[in-house]
Amino acid sequence: MKGKKIFAGLGVAAALTFGAITFNSNAIADSARDYISVVGSSTVYPFATVVAEQFGKTAGFKTPKIESTGTGGGMKLFCSGVGVQHPDIANASRRMKKSECEMCDKNGVKDILEVKIGYDGIVLGASKKSSAMNITRKELFLALAANVPEASGAESLVPNPYKTWKDINPALPANKIEVLGPPPTSGTRDAFVELVMEKGGAEFGWIKALEKSDKKEDKDKFKSICHTIREDGAYIEAGENDNLIVQKLDANPKAFGIFGFSFLDQNGDKIQGTPVEGVVPTFEAIADGKYSVSRPLYFYVKKAHVDVIPGMKEFLKEFASEKAWGEDGYLSEKGLIPMPDDERKSFTKDVQTLKNLSCGDL
Repeated sequence: MKGKKIFAGLGVAAALTFGAITFNSNAIADSARDYISVVGSSTVYPFATVVAEQFGKTAGFKTPKIESTGTGGGMKLFCSGVGVQHPDIANASRRMKKSECEMCDKNGVKDILEVKIGYDGIVLGASKKSSAMNITRKELFLALAANVPEASGAESLVPNPYKTWKDINPALPANKIEVLGPPPTSGTRDAFVELVMEKGGAEFGWIKALEKSDKKEDKDKFKSICHTIREDGAYIEAGENDNLIVQKLDANPKAFGIFGFSFLDQNGDKIQGTPVEGVVPTFEAIADGKYSVSRPLYFYVKKAHVDVIPGMKEFLKEFASEKAWGEDGYLSEKGLIPMPDDERKSFTKDVQTLKNLSCGDL
């Protein structure tokens, strides 16, 4: 990770004991790192950055260093071990997977705090130079899946034959299908395949039956159908850089990009959200549940680092404060959809008590 510092010599052995993977909080002044290290989701990145900047100005500690690695990449770094050479916090635009929790446990990261920070929408964005196109999740599935049901209605798959949106639905424009989106390591990609591709695929009765089947092979087939994105140029992986997607949409107004609502909100002068099933992605539509393609956002804390890295408890308190994530908090101004009051109170309590996450709950 950028900015990483390495121990110089054995004199700091009292600060950290790597064999036992334990910290000596009394030796904090000798710690090799005196700032909070955060990695993970590109969607949560702007929210974490705002909190970090506010914290750095007011709390008397160094401003935390936030790195956008993607949710999957962040989890790998976070779960790689305990010690100042490993991140303290991982941002995530989906919930931690059980396999990731088990990887953490295997590498000595035994105690983890899970904090939901609010909600976000998955947006199919387009240049403001283009005309808005209302689309359904079924049409998005047919546009982006590697293999799709035969047009004849037969319960079998064929390699995706659709080249233009009009090929899928005569009411749509005859523009070439071109969607720029995140890579497989992205939480936004995970959320997109779950909230859009799975729901769109399930519009076909026989595919939905696979999902509802008690047989593991059927469920695996359902996921294979819905999660496998075509690789013939219709879907273009644009990395974790949402700004690059905006530039490409501006250069090609007929293309679309997949990103979180918060990024759309911050770039409303250049891009617009595409209505999904008749609902435009807006703050209000996501907050009241009318916009169907929405997801929760999280961060995960390495509890072994809380009493060792300077400012950890104070940073958590800032993030979980009403002035930050409340209905009128500064994060809502950046596009975060606040949780309902009862959820915010629940997660505030979890932060205060450092409630432990169990892999069995995932």
